[in-house]
Amino acid sequence: MSRNRVPPGSDEEPTAIPEQPSRRRFLQSAAAAATVGVAPHLHAQTQPADPSPTSPPASAEVRAPEPPRPVALNVNGRAYTLQLEPRVTLLDALREYAGLMGTKKGCDRGQCGACTVMVEGRRINSCLTLAVMHDGESITTVEGLASNGVLSPVQRAFIEHDAFQCGYCTPGQLCSATALLNEFNSGTASTVTADVRTRPSQLSDDEIRERMSGNICRCGAYANIVAAVRAAHGGNAGNA
Repeated sequence: MSRNRVPPGSDEEPTAIPEQPSRRRFLQSAAAAATVGVAPHLHAQTQPADPSPTSPPASAEVRAPEPPRPVALNVNGRAYTLQLEPRVTLLDALREYAGLMGTKKGCDRGQCGACTVMVEGRRINSCLTLAVMHDGESITTVEGLASNGVLSPVQRAFIEHDAFQCGYCTPGQLCSATALLNEFNSGTASTVTADVRTRPSQLSDDEIRERMSGNICRCGAYANIVAAVRAAHGGNAGNA
């Protein structure tokens, strides 16, 4: 504390006045107050988070993959018994285990149709289904379309109408076209059929395009593919 100066001989008592804090003292006090205010938050952040009740414990044992199991497939009239892990797709089973490389892996996600095969007469994308799901079923790939070395009408029509270029999508196109003709002959309608409650009257070009729309040809041979399917349907495919 400091005192005011008074003139000599004066009867006035000196009064005490507070000492003005220095700038350094003020900054030190402010920093100390800030540290005290932040400390609880820092303590809360350093506390270990409670484990989620839905998360597995750290010591949870990782499951080993399922062991291979025998899967019986009848492919193109031949019986196969393949030792397959349950996650193997039908496409990989045909190519990597049965050695039938005709079926192609294009997009591997069911968008291009290059892997189309027929299972029990119904066309499917073999990349989107597991082989174990078809245990005991009959499967037809492009290798099984010809009979005793004689090409099928669809195969002959594709050759005569030059319905392919690079040929990568052709196996899927051939299987899809073969199933298409069977579907039409059995009376199955499509989204472009005039009345889906009745049997389609004719296999028009619009019907062919719609029914083949799941098979992509990156070379753009669509006009020739439609012509080939039309010829095979009309029985106009000549001898190979």
